[in-house]
Amino acid sequence: MSATPPAPTPAAAAPTASDPLAHLVFFEPCIPGNSGAAIRLAALTGAHLHLVEPLGFEMSEARLRRAGLDYHDLAHVSVHPDLDAALAATGDGRVFAFTAATDVTLPQVELARGDVLLFGPEPTGLPEHVLTDPRVTSRVRIPMRPGLRSLNLANAATVAVYDLWRQVGYDGGV
Repeated sequence: MSATPPAPTPAAAAPTASDPLAHLVFFEPCIPGNSGAAIRLAALTGAHLHLVEPLGFEMSEARLRRAGLDYHDLAHVSVHPDLDAALAATGDGRVFAFTAATDVTLPQVELARGDVLLFGPEPTGLPEHVLTDPRVTSRVRIPMRPGLRSLNLANAATVAVYDLWRQVGYDGGV
């Protein structure tokens, strides 16, 4: 006699625009391919991508659409005229500014659903006036080998979003 397998447990509902996994904020991004890859990242994880103007490209640009492939309709993306508008749209989440200018590394930070992951433009990173904004909860650095400058923007955002998602147990994932 064989045992009946247990009924599958339903997966948690996928995050929505009103309840995103995270708010991914790109401050004045310059390279369309990075923002396109972030659109795909937002669709795959349930993050909400916020792009802060001025953008170094047009939203209709072919390189942006090619990098996002067919995920544009599945992602939550907003374009804001400035950082104030972007942060106002993220609600009360804590703001983590990603920069090489800190000793706090990503493995040291406890992230939570709804946190804001803030990244600067390629190739300069976040300017000092953004890093010292009182709404920034903490500066965070992604560990890497010494003497190297930085990860590609889309890759850094992916590392951060997936670390947050791991910390919340891949809620909503399969």
